[in-house]
Amino acid sequence: MDVDRDRHIVVAAVALVRDGHVLTVRKRGTERFMLVGGKLEPGESARDAALRETYEEVGLQIESATLLGEFLSEAANEPGHSLHSTVFWVESDADPVASAEIAEVRWTPLHDHPDDLAPMLEHHVLPVIRATAGEA
Repeated sequence: MDVDRDRHIVVAAVALVRDGHVLTVRKRGTERFMLVGGKLEPGESARDAALRETYEEVGLQIESATLLGEFLSEAANEPGHSLHSTVFWVESDADPVASAEIAEVRWTPLHDHPDDLAPMLEHHVLPVIRATAGEA
């Protein structure tokens, strides 16, 4: 058994940006907000996993996704674990609704955001989203 591999989590996520805010979720039993997303199923591409998780977690059926980037950071809810996240930019006018393991859905401002964000989102993804959205 590869201990390093067991401490490395691979996920796919989506960045849905609207009116200067990004869609974030908080899973049941956790305190930090993160992007919609989750772990890949065996044989599933990162893109397919991100779109599947978007439907499962917030009920949004997304057809297209553009790669925003791949990011490495510490995991928010699993101490001692690293996180490799492939993030896709998506668009939708539909209203997200918390489902599955999601306790809360929130539109988080790209600037002056609360201090309850997951490290990956706060330190790696948000700066790229701001630059991509022309709000650096």
